[in-house]
Amino acid sequence: MQNFLELACERYSVRKYSDKEIEDEKLDKILKAAQVSPTANNSQPQRIFVIKSDDALKKIRSFTPYCFNAPIVLMICYDENVSGNAADGHDYGADDATIATAHMMLEAYDLGIGSVWVRGYDKRELDKIFDLPENLVSVALLPIGYPAENSKPSPLHSRNIDINDMVTYL
Repeated sequence: MQNFLELACERYSVRKYSDKEIEDEKLDKILKAAQVSPTANNSQPQRIFVIKSDDALKKIRSFTPYCFNAPIVLMICYDENVSGNAADGHDYGADDATIATAHMMLEAYDLGIGSVWVRGYDKRELDKIFDLPENLVSVALLPIGYPAENSKPSPLHSRNIDINDMVTYL
């Protein structure tokens, strides 16, 4: 089993995918990672749409170029009817969906499958194209697939701010 920090450091945003199909067992593991991700008060509001039919992929590719021809795109949403709220009214749904997305990205990488977190689209258009009910709020797209042979990390991938600029001890 790979060390978590090594996995987190090695994982990169894949923007070139091969045509190889993702095996059902591996897709199930990626989705399981979202299912077991922590959520506020264990409300589990994350809802995931697996976009893999030709028709659904055409729809998603019609309004954003940022799916990079991945064979599967996961649309991550949350259900406002079941998400929890903080004392100040903050809805935890987006936070919970974000955590689930991060879990899926890391599980995918551990299985040899690439991904890229996408929010470069008009959410209103996405919701309309897929006719999402009002209680479902889309948060992100997660294109997944086997990286193409010539896929490589962006030059910015390993550029991190100094830990002392990020962390403050109180």
